Amino acid sequence: MRTYPLTRLCPVAAESGMPGPSPYPHPYPQSGGRSDARQSPGVLAMGFTLPGDVRSASISRTAVGAGLAGHGLGPYVWPTVHVVSELVAVAVRVSPGKEVYVSVRHRDDALRIVVWDQHPQHADPDMTALCEARRRRALWLMEAVVDDWGGEWGACDAPSPHRGTKSWVALPR
Repeated sequence: MRTYPLTRLCPVAAESGMPGPSPYPHPYPQSGGRSDARQSPGVLAMGFTLPGDVRSASISRTAVGAGLAGHGLGPYVWPTVHVVSELVAVAVRVSPGKEVYVSVRHRDDALRIVVWDQHPQHADPDMTALCEARRRRALWLMEAVVDDWGGEWGACDAPSPHRGTKSWVALPR
């Protein structure tokens, strides 16, 4: 009987040996054409732009999960897929119809995730504070996952000449 990676998250399921449903409906590439990809995690640098649509969260999950698995970074798949999909989902909600950029990089035994959206800056400081508070509140589950994995996260204005918000997460190995 096949076991799935998320089974290990629940100690009762792991002890009983009962497999759970596959959390990912599509298989990821095993090695990306490299025979040593599973034994030694490589340097991963991927970035892509998504449309400002709620379906982009699903696309980001699939793309990032496949990239991580293909580079031998299987232990990162679950938290990273969750983090990316939450960040993208919130980004497309605060700036609907505008493109979202996703970047995932692995080096120095850490994974760095950046999601940049084109949310306009507010002229009124009270509106800025309210908007930031709502974004943080919407990301409470992602924050719990990042904290559980010993990482850190934040959001800031995108550097000039860009406009919008840059949300970032760092997950240590």
